[in-house]
Amino acid sequence: MKILYAIQGTGNGHLSRSMDIMPLLKKMGDVDVLVSGTQGDLNLPFAIKYKLHGFGFVFGKSGGVDLWKSFLRSRFRKFIKEINTLPIDKYDLVINDFEPVSAWACYLKNKPCISLSHQAAVLNEKAPKTDETDMIGRLILKNYAPVTAQYGFHFKSFDKNIFTPVIRQQVREQEIENKGHYTVYLPAYDDKRLIKRLSEFKEVQWDVFSKHNKKVFKHKNVAIQPIDNKGFIKSMAQSAGVLCGGGFETPAEALFMKKKLLVIPMKNQYEQQLNAAALKDMGVPVIKSLKPKHDEKILDWINNGQPIKVNYPDNTQHVLDLLFEQCAETSYFKTSLIAP
Repeated sequence: MKILYAIQGTGNGHLSRSMDIMPLLKKMGDVDVLVSGTQGDLNLPFAIKYKLHGFGFVFGKSGGVDLWKSFLRSRFRKFIKEINTLPIDKYDLVINDFEPVSAWACYLKNKPCISLSHQAAVLNEKAPKTDETDMIGRLILKNYAPVTAQYGFHFKSFDKNIFTPVIRQQVREQEIENKGHYTVYLPAYDDKRLIKRLSEFKEVQWDVFSKHNKKVFKHKNVAIQPIDNKGFIKSMAQSAGVLCGGGFETPAEALFMKKKLLVIPMKNQYEQQLNAAALKDMGVPVIKSLKPKHDEKILDWINNGQPIKVNYPDNTQHVLDLLFEQCAETSYFKTSLIAP
């Protein structure tokens, strides 16, 4: 079987998940990899056949998505060309992790596209929702990468085709201890803002992994370093707690490691708001920003925060087996593609 595995390259969550999924997929067929997006930092340990610009967003520096830069870098005509020139017909199966080029190529050619992503789970009606309805955000999330069938990962198994997170073997194999520091990954904040705010908590050593700096340096009690996969995992494993955005993989890995967790979802990012709603339901503290008005909640988390118990078994092979089994049993490959 000829398989196309298409991965969203904006951010690191999709890329990190692929590291465990790809070796299993290779046992099931001849796999080509497509990555689109411009904001990823991880080097994948396998070949990428199609490296595309895609249609992603740009992290800002004050807590949210930079909508203007995202628009300027969208290159919509290039995106359309990538859709039209992708040789989607040569593949028997397209597995899509929230990747728009392959999804729309399949849609326009009436070819099945199977979602294996976190976004498939947050869109499920049984998954937690925010108190405020973001109609535009939901519309974008629902139509960004149209698919035929959905298999999703979430913090809990909210429905039959929603599974607990893919926890990388690198994380599962870590020795867990507490050396007292706090690991920070907030890519939507620049280093200057992080240093200014975090240094106010003078009794805490902050280990910050920065998307905006390629050098290692320290200012007072805040250590800044560029994104490094191994270093980041080790820092989390040895931390007292993890402060991060409202993504999926980092919070899931922190929960798996039994670390106390504090989440700040990005502004203008509906998916992160949905993630924060799910985490809040589980008992994870959530704040809207790093502004001083939230200092009391941060201090309470530092002094009194507790890990949330989860059970995240290694079920990735089971999910893939189920996906292939259901694809073989259904008429997905014989009928028209379901519109978003």
